[in-house]
Amino acid sequence: MPIPAFLRADPPTSIDQGPDPKALATFLDATRKTTEFFFRPRVFGVEHVPKGGALVVANHNSVGVMPEIHVLAYSWFPVHGADALPRTLVHGTSFRVGPVARFFTALGAVPAAPEMASELLQSGYKVLAFPGGETDSMRSFADRNRIIFGTRRGYIRLALRENVPIVPVVTAGGHETLIVLTSGERIARMTGIDRVLGMKRWPITLCLPWGLTLGPPILHLPVPTRVYQQVLPPVRFERSGPEAAEDADYVEECHERVHGMMQACLDELLARRKAEG
Repeated sequence: MPIPAFLRADPPTSIDQGPDPKALATFLDATRKTTEFFFRPRVFGVEHVPKGGALVVANHNSVGVMPEIHVLAYSWFPVHGADALPRTLVHGTSFRVGPVARFFTALGAVPAAPEMASELLQSGYKVLAFPGGETDSMRSFADRNRIIFGTRRGYIRLALRENVPIVPVVTAGGHETLIVLTSGERIARMTGIDRVLGMKRWPITLCLPWGLTLGPPILHLPVPTRVYQQVLPPVRFERSGPEAAEDADYVEECHERVHGMMQACLDELLARRKAEG
């Protein structure tokens, strides 16, 4: 049976496909009040956003709601305009359904492919990456105050290879919009979801309005929480280029530097958030 036209996925294959400025402005305007209501954001350091190409590296939260993206767009757009908003690298599964693929493309998202990320950076765009992927996004509630990048170092190699700075963006409180009881690594492996969908986690969550759910909840209603976000100054490395990107020890050193400063920032944001209520 043929797939209906409106369901056919058409992921972008060129950096020129998206974003749609009109759709982007409409989306940001439409979501402003909901962002303020659900996340009550406080954002610091927006002045650190540099001109030109940069790799924006953020911690990932809350499975599907992703408060960090809403808050980032909420704060960057009024100060720097649409041109400063980064093109977001999104898991390939998000482009498998036509309407979803077209929605993400209109907002400037691209599949998380190294070649496309490199082309964007070479063209002077900012690119938003979540090195922790689903490991970070679907971490358990007990780990909500940790930044978990796992073994992924591609983001460092990308920044070194393209000779662009990394702009760390740290979000605190975003993982409290639902409760992840378990990240579901074993479930994904035993059911074959890791092979079929390329997802290494299949969490068990408690969320509104669905209650107990198996797998990433679709369009769950976030529990209102206070989200703090900090944009850190750009990180520039002493060495860059293809040779530096292939030096495993140097890549690990750069990773530890970025991850360490992001975790320290998260700890500070959490303490500030607690003190300010």
